[in-house]
Amino acid sequence: MCAEILENILILPSGFKESLTATQVAQAIKIGISKALPHASIRAIPIPDGGEHTAHILAHHTNGKIISKTVTGPLGQPIHAHFAMLGGSYAHVAVIEVAAAAGLKLIPFDQRNPMQTTSYGVGELIMCAINEGATKIILGCGDSGISDGGIGALQALGVKVTDHLHREIPYGGQYLQNVNQIDYSGLVAQLRYHQIDIILALNPFNILCGPQGVAPVFAPQKGASEQQVQQLSEGFEHWALSLKNNHINPISNFDFSYGMGTGASGGLGAGLAAIGAKLCPRFDVLLGKDLVGYDLDHEIRRADLIITAEGAIDCQTLRGKVPAEIAARAAKFNKPVIALAGTLAHDAECVYDIGIHAISSIMSSPMSLQEAIENSETLVIQASERLMKSVILGLKIAQVQKLAV
Repeated sequence: MCAEILENILILPSGFKESLTATQVAQAIKIGISKALPHASIRAIPIPDGGEHTAHILAHHTNGKIISKTVTGPLGQPIHAHFAMLGGSYAHVAVIEVAAAAGLKLIPFDQRNPMQTTSYGVGELIMCAINEGATKIILGCGDSGISDGGIGALQALGVKVTDHLHREIPYGGQYLQNVNQIDYSGLVAQLRYHQIDIILALNPFNILCGPQGVAPVFAPQKGASEQQVQQLSEGFEHWALSLKNNHINPISNFDFSYGMGTGASGGLGAGLAAIGAKLCPRFDVLLGKDLVGYDLDHEIRRADLIITAEGAIDCQTLRGKVPAEIAARAAKFNKPVIALAGTLAHDAECVYDIGIHAISSIMSSPMSLQEAIENSETLVIQASERLMKSVILGLKIAQVQKLAV
């Protein structure tokens, strides 16, 4: 009876940062569930969130390809990066991860300083995608290590950003306050005349300025001191005003300070919005049927149980993270959702309010973060099996109680 009730199980996880990709998490959960419920139909779909591995997920999903390029890394050094050209009817679409050219993982821990890192390589990848024939470019904004407002990316695309002495602004967020002029005349023609769509898939809660702006919220995670956070905040205020006074976005009254997503990837959202890029909630783009061919509603509708996952579950999960998105979609069809996590914060229970019905950590005993990372795949498999056995037990108890009435 229990197997019949759980005939179709749907796995929709995010990745565990610095540990497992979304694809690896999905496969590990599937293995664990199969151990407890070997005859169930299990569908595992890794969810791209705009961060690491997004390009690979979408290339695989559309039978596209990954293209490798050498570009400028966040510290100004040459690095090997990549982007995806999607396949099939989406062959004109390129998918770029900001993390591939300017990710935090590319910066050694002892060199993490957002005052000095650049988004130049992101602009170079955009140029590579244009040269590859893309007419629509999706930029996944996640896992970045930069805070330069997108100045580097604009410079790579031909925009001149100069100080009052007409000198090019150097790499790094420390120079945001020095911006005096922005000259778009050298911008690559396809972008200057809006012949190519650039769509930033981002967390809409990330804004450029103010107390909830990108500097106070994210710069400390990228290595900024308290003094540097203040300097970056002032720099972003100046940068937003500069963009407001001089941009080529067709939306004349675009809000560069507090507009949705302007703070994404260290202010890259605001910088690329200046040349007409569209800033969109990431899951509307990355899980969109029109752009990349996903149809999650169909998958969710036929599922009996949905399992999602994320590296950590806390109240930040509510602000545009994968489990929150899955819960919102599942709620439309009244489907039960369980979330697995590497760690559960003290405020993790807040996710019950958004349609996640149960949460569980993959940790089975006290261990260090390093131990958890090294053994994460095994931990996910074991946790998934334990979880599914608990679900089966609950169904058996409910069945006994029903028969006893």
